Amino acid sequence: MSSATLDGRMLIGGQRVEAASGEWFETLDPANGRPLARIARGDGRDVDTAVENAREAFDRVWSRTAPLKRVQLLNRVAALIRERRADLAALESTDVGKPLREAEADAEAAAQFFEYYAGAADKVFGTSIPLGPSMLDYTVREPLGVCAQIIPWNYPLRLAARGIAPALACGNTVVAKPAEEAVLSTLRLAELALEAGLPRGVFNVVTGLGEVAGAALAGHPGINQITFTGSVPTGIAVMKAAADNVVPVTLELGGKSPNIVFADADLAQAGSSAARVILQNAGQTCTAPARLLVERRAQAEVVEHAAGVMRAMRLGRGLDNPDMGPVISAPQMERILGFVATGVRQGGRVVAGGERAGDPRLRDGFFVQPTLIDQVAPGTTVEQEEIFGPVLTVTTFETMEEAIAIANGTPYGLVTGIWTRDLHRALTVAAEVKAGQVRINGYSAEGSAHLPFGGFKRSGFGREQGMEAIAAYTQVKNVMINYG
Repeated sequence: MSSATLDGRMLIGGQRVEAASGEWFETLDPANGRPLARIARGDGRDVDTAVENAREAFDRVWSRTAPLKRVQLLNRVAALIRERRADLAALESTDVGKPLREAEADAEAAAQFFEYYAGAADKVFGTSIPLGPSMLDYTVREPLGVCAQIIPWNYPLRLAARGIAPALACGNTVVAKPAEEAVLSTLRLAELALEAGLPRGVFNVVTGLGEVAGAALAGHPGINQITFTGSVPTGIAVMKAAADNVVPVTLELGGKSPNIVFADADLAQAGSSAARVILQNAGQTCTAPARLLVERRAQAEVVEHAAGVMRAMRLGRGLDNPDMGPVISAPQMERILGFVATGVRQGGRVVAGGERAGDPRLRDGFFVQPTLIDQVAPGTTVEQEEIFGPVLTVTTFETMEEAIAIANGTPYGLVTGIWTRDLHRALTVAAEVKAGQVRINGYSAEGSAHLPFGGFKRSGFGREQGMEAIAAYTQVKNVMINYG
């Protein structure tokens, strides 16, 4: 994929445009470290223009578009995503580094989000409230206005669609700011939306650095709602910026999700699954089950199964469809390796991986070996902090109560996996863990557009996916009529 064929201009008001400053920045191909695309370096001026276009489109067109028409348009977007799935997947695989099959799954998920919320667009119902004779009271859900979508680099296509589809379905317009590391699929998605017939200005994309363009968008007085997915420190900054304008925020932040394996579980399945899921997108997934909590008497067997999967992994560039691709950047690679070194200093034992990939064919890319660290004590750095890489830690427990305490012992609460054949134990643990999602005897969920998603504690608040997401993009108006 040649950089000459990749258009890095922004999309504002239905037009591809350069940054007001005329400046650009380069993104790198994580598989080889070479320049990939030249991207417009937007700033506050570009955010102003995008918000103005979104506001005009909201006031004059989109908020007045009949729900059934929105249904038809969003279904067209879904159809175009599926039609261009191969091209979108190749773009995402190259930009992020993930294996092509994972990028294809992201494209399908993006289509499903638009399809799901197309089906919801004409079903954003209100209620009637009985007040007595000669009185009528009812509620309606109305769109908020201009919604900001600040999108991370690990799943840009999938997560852009996850927030933008319900926002548009409810009658809002959007200004999206993708992370500077991976912007290409969000721009392409906006082009497909135009091709599907969305009016100009309904879906805008501003590119640029997070501390400049992202900060300008989060603090813009013309924004009516913000959805942010990313790190806890940046999420806090976004929330503070939103507070100045009294703007609601949906935050999906970090995770340090536990996968709890009891000795009565299918240990081969649990251990192999733990390794495979943590290595998806090279571990750069907020929901990744990075902590494997194993009942002590099952430790050796589970570790053997997980380590076997990791040692067999084939690394390579995403377009070659390997078992695992590179991480996003050199700084991310060094950060991950630093965590591994810290884990060893604090008593952990590396059972698999632990280093930068040694294959000479991969030396220019940002490849980290799939890594398993056993004997990790609760409360240590690698057990507490989000590594965001292909690193799985193993911690043992003796009792169900101890497992619950360890699972709840981090600042995060996004997902918890539970592996056991004992239904009473499974449901007891599910009731006690502090997590937004609990997955029993199977960590991955296919077709998840309809499943509510979000975190407890420092993993954020608000819910995306499912019908619960409608609440984030609407406001309730109550109407009372005295007709006596």
